[in-house]
Amino acid sequence: MELQKLLNIMSRLRSEDGCPWDRAQNHESLISYLIEETYELTEALDSKQPEHIKEELGDLLFQIVFHTQLAQEAGWFNMTEVIEKIAQKMVKRHPHVFANAKYETAEEVSKQWQERKKEEGKHQNSILEGIPKALPALLRAYRVQKRASRVGFDWTDANGAITKLEEEINELKDAIGEIDKANTVNSNTVNNSNNIEEELGDILFSTVNVSRLLAINPEEALRKATNKFIRRFNYIEEQIMSTGQDLGTVTLKEMDRLWDEAKIFFK
Repeated sequence: MELQKLLNIMSRLRSEDGCPWDRAQNHESLISYLIEETYELTEALDSKQPEHIKEELGDLLFQIVFHTQLAQEAGWFNMTEVIEKIAQKMVKRHPHVFANAKYETAEEVSKQWQERKKEEGKHQNSILEGIPKALPALLRAYRVQKRASRVGFDWTDANGAITKLEEEINELKDAIGEIDKANTVNSNTVNNSNNIEEELGDILFSTVNVSRLLAINPEEALRKATNKFIRRFNYIEEQIMSTGQDLGTVTLKEMDRLWDEAKIFFK
């Protein structure tokens, strides 16, 4: 009933006497809003504040309703069909719940999930098919590596991945050394800059491997690390402003001292 109320609101917004902004939108113009709402929900989930989470879930749901309304106007499908499609998919992919299959572990469930996808015509050319290119690069690397590991293309443990990471770091150092030698030749400098970018990318990719083998999602780990940095840097700003000083006039030595203090208060 409440979902129907939201669908009616969306239909009214898109009607001739509706909202000019909503009437002007299409699937492409709404992509950035869909991504933004997804990240805002992620932030709300991190906050663990129920009211905030509830609000952001609603905002994300509205984006789904908006895209469905556009599809209905184009004669593609409606919300009932969207719900029926996902319901059928969930039942089919959980035969251990809705049928007589027996899967005892999460790994067994994950394996049969991939088998179901193949039956549905996915992963026909590669097991890496279906991983969205629009994913954040860190998360996409994680998904790609996880897929490859399912067929045995993986390190035996995190130690092997750490050794590879150390190797990539040394290669970056070598690339930086090469650019120092080529500073007087513009073309070589450009080429070596490209080498540095490639080696840095390899380091990030290898870091993802380490985190995955330690059962840590790198996207979540980096998000938490960034939030921790923000809390600690905010402490530095507050302490400096409390003395009447300007942030840009304080020495790095003094900021390092305040950073060490912040590490005590913000783990």
